[in-house]
Amino acid sequence: MFLFLRSKAEMWSLQNLLFTICVALRCLINAVGVIHVTGYLESEVNVSCSYDAGYESYEKYLCKNNCGNSDVLITTSKPVEKKYRIHDDKTARIFTTTISDLHSVDAGKYWCGVTRTGKDIYTEVELKLVQDSCCDTVTKIESYEGFSESVSCLYESQYQNSLKYICIGNRPSTCLQQALITSDTKQNGRFRLDDEKMSRKFTVTINSLTKNDLGSYLCGVQRNSDLDVFSAVELEVKEWCCVKSTKINGTVGHPLVLQCPYPPQHRDNRKFLCKGEHRNSCKDITSQSRFKLEGNGSSSSFSVAITKLEEADAGTYWCGSDSQWRVGNYTRIQLSVVFLQHTSTVPSTVEMPGKTSSQITDAGQYVGYTVPPLLLLLMCVFAVIVYKCKHQKAKEDETVMNRNAQNEDALEEVMRVAENKIYESQDVVIYSNKETSELQSAGNDCEDLGEDEPDLENVTTEVIYCNGNFHNAN
Repeated sequence: MFLFLRSKAEMWSLQNLLFTICVALRCLINAVGVIHVTGYLESEVNVSCSYDAGYESYEKYLCKNNCGNSDVLITTSKPVEKKYRIHDDKTARIFTTTISDLHSVDAGKYWCGVTRTGKDIYTEVELKLVQDSCCDTVTKIESYEGFSESVSCLYESQYQNSLKYICIGNRPSTCLQQALITSDTKQNGRFRLDDEKMSRKFTVTINSLTKNDLGSYLCGVQRNSDLDVFSAVELEVKEWCCVKSTKINGTVGHPLVLQCPYPPQHRDNRKFLCKGEHRNSCKDITSQSRFKLEGNGSSSSFSVAITKLEEADAGTYWCGSDSQWRVGNYTRIQLSVVFLQHTSTVPSTVEMPGKTSSQITDAGQYVGYTVPPLLLLLMCVFAVIVYKCKHQKAKEDETVMNRNAQNEDALEEVMRVAENKIYESQDVVIYSNKETSELQSAGNDCEDLGEDEPDLENVTTEVIYCNGNFHNAN
């Protein structure tokens, strides 16, 4: 009996061993190939597995190691679990598991499983993790603000029909999601993408560059079975400034000549002069009648003659011979316009940065003007009139001074005569007072004689004399 039980126990152990081997073999037999997936550290990766028709309603899961109960990471019955998410696209018959916050320990072997009665269906997955950066070589491009720049990216012939794109930064894991433009859209604002399949090259053109456009870029080519292919570009955007700059002063109503140099290879190029604070807002003015562009085939410059300056002509001008506005092929001119303050024929001055006045041997080639003869004649006539007026005024002042002197002599004479009259009047008064006293004495005597009424017949000569004196005194 004991021996029977022992042999029965041994048989049961053998059956368990066979069952375990069978399970292991089942996993290998039902594994449909191996899916290789590569992800970026500290990012996330998608593991997609397909299944046959008829299993749409079955539970799907992702497991690791030997797929024991503790090895199951997530199932469709519970689609979110810690750093794992699962989604079953029953129409496409593909379920996808997303693993986020990847670390080096997450690399290794996984199994996609479909639960069914009896044996489950398994698909082996091999996950590889790499650094989220690119690339070993970098193409450097230098450009300027306001310019247009093209970035060209090569790819292999097997990717002619693959999706192409470009993004800012150097993280391949998020490049497609943050793409500035793709081969599907072609145009997006300032960005344009052209795919030259025969040359196996796609080109992205960025218009109206700004300082914000500088930095790292990644050109990407999508690969469905593995990581996308990338190439790195470093774009430097410099401030757009003038290599040559001049300052010119002109006078209203006078002619002016602007001088614009150009490189010898641009001798046959179209020359231009435009006005505006910035070249992007620069307006061509050579069509105006007062502006005349004159070329000189024997020199490396052309001139623009302005027949008669106006106050509104002041401002910033640009002249050159390169329609692409490359640095070194244009000149910025700051023109100041003033009104004529004096009659001297001083030519306008030109200030050239980095040069002294002794190095500017012919300032007249920039600005030259003369006073018209009629204006000079008018100024001479005006000077003569002013002289005569001043001379006449001086004579009048002299006459007035002579008159004043005569008036002073006459006044002195009048004062002298008046003073003599005053002295004579005083003598007369004194004499009159004296005569009056004498008359009064005589009157008294006459009164004494006439106190008694005289007899008219006996009137004497003395009485008549007294009466006569009295009347005279009165």
